[in-house]
Amino acid sequence: KVDKMASLYNIHVRTGCFCNTGACQMHLGISNEDIQRNLQAGHVCGDDIDLVDGRPTGSVRISFGYMSSFEDAQTFLKFIIATRLSKSDTEIPFQSSVTKLMTEAVSDDHPSFNNADKLAPIPHILDRGLRNNSSATKTTVNWQRPEAETESIRAAVSETAVPTCRRGGKPITVTNIYLYPIKSCSAFEVTEWPVGNQGLLYDRNWMVVNQNGVCMTQKQEPRLCLVNPSIDLKKKVMVIQAKGMDPISVSLEENTGKEAVICESKVCSHRVKTYDCGERIAGWFSLFLGRPCRLIRQSSDTKNRSHQKNTKGLAFATNISLSLVNEAQYLLINIASILQLKEHISARLEEPLETEELLQRFRANIVISAPESFEEEEWAEISIGALRFQVVGPCSRCQIICIDQQSGERNKEFLQSLSAARGRKTNFGIYLMNQPLHSPFPDILSVGSEVLPVLKENTEIQPPTSSEE
Repeated sequence: KVDKMASLYNIHVRTGCFCNTGACQMHLGISNEDIQRNLQAGHVCGDDIDLVDGRPTGSVRISFGYMSSFEDAQTFLKFIIATRLSKSDTEIPFQSSVTKLMTEAVSDDHPSFNNADKLAPIPHILDRGLRNNSSATKTTVNWQRPEAETESIRAAVSETAVPTCRRGGKPITVTNIYLYPIKSCSAFEVTEWPVGNQGLLYDRNWMVVNQNGVCMTQKQEPRLCLVNPSIDLKKKVMVIQAKGMDPISVSLEENTGKEAVICESKVCSHRVKTYDCGERIAGWFSLFLGRPCRLIRQSSDTKNRSHQKNTKGLAFATNISLSLVNEAQYLLINIASILQLKEHISARLEEPLETEELLQRFRANIVISAPESFEEEEWAEISIGALRFQVVGPCSRCQIICIDQQSGERNKEFLQSLSAARGRKTNFGIYLMNQPLHSPFPDILSVGSEVLPVLKENTEIQPPTSSEE
């Protein structure tokens, strides 16, 4: 993860084997058999797997050229001291053991938890803007999966699900659902939402590109987080808002009048077929961001694409379809993990930190209320209502979590704190893929639904810790 930390200091390093596997094997003592084992473990060229069975898969290289200065070398040394040799991390202990999630302790700054158990799947959808809850709109949906079919699916999962005793008798529920219609823009929070073939309906179907057709993200343009898209299913439009700008709408109906093929390196180097949303929308974004840019949308006839490192071993991998996401269809985080990380970051910052602010930085699709922090990393699959998801790996975080999603301001402390808290790793949250059910009834993901996890085969179930301890 050195390259991610270096990016916070505007230092560019090269990591891996540098397209020279022979030299990599010689200097790291990697045999041909090790190379094969690493491949079987899911390690491929260009990924972020640094260690396999505790052994490094590559190295870090920093290059100096004719334009480099003595100050550049000093900057790199300061980076090493600040991030790798600092002893400040040990001054703030981070509990590696599980922490129980107490709903009462969360209610003050996360009021939605109190009502989570009262929210049940209903045959309509409530769209709730992330920053404007008073403007909720109601859309009627004329479908609902038969109860018998739902129960049969949940019964099958329940046989292998984590026993209730492990969770202290408290069910795990969905507390928040977010979709991000425009890649790298603000979240749109909902209480219920349809699930499509690529994930949540309309999640990351659009993206902003520069004048060269390259996707723009918050890494290059933090102000993208200030663009607030919302979906109106009844009117079939996406409304885009930003401070100081008049709202503008984009039809949800696909228009292939002007097509372009864009190569976006952050979508696993896959070419995705897209079409331009027009001059009016392009002018709006160019004015707000202060640079020429355009809004494009993924075409519905794009062939299925999947990431081999994420879909390894999945029986349904050939049926997986992705939108403009980087890794997988869904990203899930646990509020208990957020609360534990919040304590660590607040101590390092020496100032209070709002739970909601930290939650937004991690840009999840599904937020759950599991009682133990980071227990989600022990799961192999989960069931939510009639939906079944397979866990395809952890989410390795980058510098985007350093951006305040309300203001666009950067603070590198957040990635540094995550790395320190998690033993030099930057994993937070898990990626999910939805297993197609081949049902004529569209699926609905709802806040308040119970989550049934299935543990990995090598995970031992421990009894709940006594409250007296």
